[in-house]
Amino acid sequence: MTTAIPILDRLHSLITEWESECVEFKDANDNFPTSEIGKYFSALANEANLRGVGSAWLVFGVENKKRQIIGTKYREDSARLQSLKHQIAQGTDPSTTFREIHEVLTAEGERVLLLEIPPAPKGMPIAWNGHFYARDGESLAALSLVKQDEIRKQSIHEDWSSVLCRNATLKDLSPEALRRAREIFVERQRDRIPETTIRAWDDMTFLEKLSLASGGSLNRACLLLLGNPETELHINPSVAEMSWKLEGPETDYEHFGPPFLLNTSLLFQKIRNLRLTLLPPGQLIPVEMKKYDQRVVLEALHNCIAHQDYSRCERILVIERMSELEIRNAGSFFEGTPADYIASNRTPSSYRNRTLAQAMMRLRMIDTMGLGIREVMFRGQAERYFPLPDYDLSDPTHVVVKIQGRFIDENYSRTLLTHAELPWPEVLALDSVQKGREPEDAALQSLRKKGLVEGRRPALRVASDVAAATEETAEYIRFRAFDDGYFCDLILDYLRTFQKGRRADFERLLAGKLSSALTTEQQENKINNLLQKLRREGKICSEGRAKTSVWTLPKAHGGQR
Repeated sequence: MTTAIPILDRLHSLITEWESECVEFKDANDNFPTSEIGKYFSALANEANLRGVGSAWLVFGVENKKRQIIGTKYREDSARLQSLKHQIAQGTDPSTTFREIHEVLTAEGERVLLLEIPPAPKGMPIAWNGHFYARDGESLAALSLVKQDEIRKQSIHEDWSSVLCRNATLKDLSPEALRRAREIFVERQRDRIPETTIRAWDDMTFLEKLSLASGGSLNRACLLLLGNPETELHINPSVAEMSWKLEGPETDYEHFGPPFLLNTSLLFQKIRNLRLTLLPPGQLIPVEMKKYDQRVVLEALHNCIAHQDYSRCERILVIERMSELEIRNAGSFFEGTPADYIASNRTPSSYRNRTLAQAMMRLRMIDTMGLGIREVMFRGQAERYFPLPDYDLSDPTHVVVKIQGRFIDENYSRTLLTHAELPWPEVLALDSVQKGREPEDAALQSLRKKGLVEGRRPALRVASDVAAATEETAEYIRFRAFDDGYFCDLILDYLRTFQKGRRADFERLLAGKLSSALTTEQQENKINNLLQKLRREGKICSEGRAKTSVWTLPKAHGGQR
């Protein structure tokens, strides 16, 4: 490697100042154990954090007692030397490694290695193989509890997202995300700033207007929202990643990095969003809707991005199950409780990632007045007659929200459909009843007076609204058959989501939807006729015989490839 003069100067400066808690010299032959290097990495990174220095140094090829450069033969092969970075990253927690390994050749021909170690991130001491190390003079020692607490308290009031990434440039940003951000900003500011003015700004000026850059440098918030996937290197050891995971009879997963401005929508498209039907009281035509509303899901996901504790070096997780989505982020609920925002118009006074939250507000990803949880997530579910989201705060280190993709109690859904004027506290109470929880007394009494809740505590239940339909109408609904096109659409939706299906899958899919006037044998024949109709039309195809056949979409229609 080519010798850099500043590194030579750094070497002589380190020798002159000699060892401190942030510098360690070793003669280090080729047998110097990696386990010892890992211990020194942990100790020096933690000491650099506590002393506020930009880098710590582990130097090979300098004799400790005489302060002489004697050279080192440690890993003379370049590829083997650089592999040390990977080995250190595997053993450290949170995973991190050398900022750079500098190979220096002195005027006397002696080879010296300067291993540059970044300080431990704010709030997170570095461990090696599960143990935290520090320096005690020139010796290694365990990182004391006092020092651990000193490091962990650093992140309490720090805005992680505002930190500038000095080495990041405009080339690290996604051009598509940058264009999309400008279009959103133009639309949002149309009444305040002329469009020609916004479009005349160069990219750096535009980013500074969004609080995503300062003094010509990009910040971490900018890399999360607009960066290329590779920009995660600039925020190492923090993690910029959302993961979608499918659990159930079939499993799958996919990871999504920056730019989050675009990739939250891509993640939503991975979710299997079948249509559900709800039959209103006294009506013959069912109401159809998707299991999940994009606005509701993206509001929850964007909240995770805005409030994630990135110093914990975890990814945001979206778990899809048969009937619910679970979305989780690292860090406790930052201010107040979810109930504060669901029941009232509470406005937060502070944010974990203030710079990121401001930029997301300007890009219409969130609102910073605390209204998104109630007005988008909760009212959005209620307007679709679905159960309301549930927050699980049992783990103080994470925030978990679950969004239902099913009807828990259809009486609840029919009540919302027929009582659009229901006050918000009563909607919350009705949702509590269907989930087996006890609501507030005042709201419960009001629901009782309206005849919408039955039973006594603790066996409360949502009142049935069947009386709204006449006996003749109810009988007709039970025996009527929906149009064949409706059943065919259900089968095609199933195959678009799950890629393949057997006869038994379609029987379960259509259970309860075929006319009650049909016998079991007639219902089986009906399903067979529907499959054959779709096959003749070229919309589906099969492999195998009779009931063991596996049905799929043709490749041209999005089937398996």
